[in-house]
Amino acid sequence: MPLHDWSERIGWDGFHHIWIVELLRWVKPQLPADYRAHIGSSPILSVGSVGEKPDVSVRRWTPNDSVPATAPDPAPLAVDALEPDEEVATLTLDPHKALFVTRQGRLVAAVELVSPRNKDRASARATYVSRYLGYLMEGVHLLLVDVHPNPRDYSFADSLAAELHLRHSPLPAPFAVAYRVGEPAPDGGRFLAVWRRPLHADSALPFLPLPLTVHFSISVDLEETYSRAAADAYLP
Repeated sequence: MPLHDWSERIGWDGFHHIWIVELLRWVKPQLPADYRAHIGSSPILSVGSVGEKPDVSVRRWTPNDSVPATAPDPAPLAVDALEPDEEVATLTLDPHKALFVTRQGRLVAAVELVSPRNKDRASARATYVSRYLGYLMEGVHLLLVDVHPNPRDYSFADSLAAELHLRHSPLPAPFAVAYRVGEPAPDGGRFLAVWRRPLHADSALPFLPLPLTVHFSISVDLEETYSRAAADAYLP
């Protein structure tokens, strides 16, 4: 089934869940015996340097601190003191799901399907660029698919290329990109192999590799998995 025009189409959230399941069904039979595939929320969000520690300690103990042998009974609290000063709806748990491939408990590859909410605000774009870069910085191979042309002035593929200092021609959405993190480079860093494919409404989707190691990849049929998901979602 050719790619739909997702610029105006509704129902992405339900379709996203079905497509990611179809991708799991496609990938799982191709995995070597010691690899596992599952669907879950992202374990990587690069929001600080790896060496930073959580800022949770507010007091440092010293030998001069006195500790009573028996703690006094706490004073009773009035009911009003237990109530918060304010309670508002402000925090939203990320519902985004991705396909992960692990080996012996270590994440080695991920498949991400971009949702409109991932790029509808500057803060969302920054969060997900950090997420996708986090995979690569941790040596995790990545297959990234964005079928949503809006907003037309933004592309995760271009943002990642800029962050990675890659001299690529612009690749607006919709697109599919695969990244393979390779061996250490002589001048520092690591080699990074990239497959970049533009997608077009009313056209078939391509095959792309999902690397598991530097020397081994499995082939992902985006067209077949998309078609199965579209049929299950009753998309015309």
